[in-house]
Amino acid sequence: MPIEKRDVMFKSGESFAAAWLFLPKAAAPGARVPAVAMAHGLGAVKEMYLEPFARRFAEAGVAALVFDYRGFGASGGEPRQRISPHDQMEDYRNALTWLSLQPEIDADCLGVWGSSFSGGHVIQVAAHDSRVKAVVSQAGAMDVDQRIRHATEGGEKYIPSTGRPGEGFALQPDQDSYDFAHQAQATVAPAWRNEVTMGSLDAILEHAPGRFIDLVAPRPLLMILAKDDVIAPPDSIREAFNRAGGPKRLLEIDGGHYAVYSGNGAKKAAQAAIEWFTEHLLHAKPAATAPARSPTRWPCVSVWLAF
Repeated sequence: MPIEKRDVMFKSGESFAAAWLFLPKAAAPGARVPAVAMAHGLGAVKEMYLEPFARRFAEAGVAALVFDYRGFGASGGEPRQRISPHDQMEDYRNALTWLSLQPEIDADCLGVWGSSFSGGHVIQVAAHDSRVKAVVSQAGAMDVDQRIRHATEGGEKYIPSTGRPGEGFALQPDQDSYDFAHQAQATVAPAWRNEVTMGSLDAILEHAPGRFIDLVAPRPLLMILAKDDVIAPPDSIREAFNRAGGPKRLLEIDGGHYAVYSGNGAKKAAQAAIEWFTEHLLHAKPAATAPARSPTRWPCVSVWLAF
């Protein structure tokens, strides 16, 4: 199916989020289509291998909104490079609001997709936002049971987001994360910055979206894990999946954390997500027969470790 890619933005908090909207050509105000909101993981930006997923969703008939969180990439917001799970989940909810107001989008058929750190976000967003009708959580960070306190004396202090093992402190001090991010920076994401604020650490380590997974049902939930993942441990995802209600599906792919972004791992993960969204959004009911939605029906709400 031919698709259209638009550069768009939507208000989130006191600033805006920059996004790409991938829209099936069949979409029109009189023939609205389902849509999913998508964002990346820890410190990453939308250019880092999310476009192939979004294009495949749109080719299957499901529009995709891929956005940068506030303070990252092309989005506005200060301070830059601060990871706030609360703000990032609010960005997801504001993305859903923006999608619900577009004339080509069926506001009754919205989903969320997340990977790694945002794979946890989408669990918590779906648990508390009834507009979400289907969820895909890929290599999701479910819980972090450690706590670290870092004091700063005024202003923002920065630490590396990724680093090689043994080369000093970094948020992600492993070779796989370093290689993934720096390869992306050298090719598809030159604007990515290898730094996050020191103040991000407390918020990250307190984030435990897996606690809310039992609230997602009856919304359909697809979880994807990588069998050799040392960043989002497979057992933590399996345990969360076991606590989730149905309908649900668990897909296990070979490889480590970053296997979901390239090669056969990415193909399998994308295909599973396509099938999930088309079953539970596209074919859940005929989108063209959905009643017209008033733009005021969904008020703007200000309320996918490693990448």
